[in-house]
Amino acid sequence: MPFPTEVAYQSHHGCVSWQGERAVAGDDLNGFLGGPVAARLNDTEGGEELRSHLRGLSLTGMGQDALEEVLATDVPEERDWAAGEALAEAVLEEHHDVVLPWNTERDKRNPFASLPGADIVGFQRDGESHRLALGEVKCSSEEQWPPQVMSGRSGGIGHQLDTLASNLGTICQLLKWLLPRVKGTPHEGSFNNACTRYFNTGRRDLALFGILIRDKEARELDLRARGRSLGGSLQVPTRCRLIALYLPWPISQLPAAIQQGGAS
Repeated sequence: MPFPTEVAYQSHHGCVSWQGERAVAGDDLNGFLGGPVAARLNDTEGGEELRSHLRGLSLTGMGQDALEEVLATDVPEERDWAAGEALAEAVLEEHHDVVLPWNTERDKRNPFASLPGADIVGFQRDGESHRLALGEVKCSSEEQWPPQVMSGRSGGIGHQLDTLASNLGTICQLLKWLLPRVKGTPHEGSFNNACTRYFNTGRRDLALFGILIRDKEARELDLRARGRSLGGSLQVPTRCRLIALYLPWPISQLPAAIQQGGAS
């Protein structure tokens, strides 16, 4: 299902490209939000698997009541940043050949926890092969171009993507996190293939993504400085894409829009 957008701007520098896309309000946007985005935000697959498994246990009447009380607490995610990550993940899967084999919502033992390392961890299809795909997602309603989330010295997308490209400790932790989630699944071959390419190219063959969710006017200033900076430091075969997604309504409405199938 396509995410309906209009291209506001696009450019590139070296192995880095950047593009701004305005989301087009309407039935197609509603369907995308209520379909693939909601499925990722609510971990629909994981929730249904849990319900099916637990309801198959030999429970007493009291046990059944207790089970249903627990399952009833599985409420939709309502935080802006989590909704933004779900939107970014769905866009990458639908439009950029990215495969995300594990829904990170399942790793949040504490509902307020944040996973370390990267927001996006998976693979990008490349013909019959795969490369590692890593990325960061930021949301901003700031009346500033670019917003601070793009340029912060420690928390900005530019710094974080540099870290993903060069920090060996971060890469080791991400691979350690990813392997047990793909081992013994159809994604294990993709993991082996992507790691082989990454190491055989001196740790350069990977795809980096920086996704900015905005509810302000689309301006290339949001991405241009970071794109040029990263383009001066990253080297092929690394590929880096910065994407700004401009919403037709405030970011604060995104969680409700997803739950309502895009109705705002």
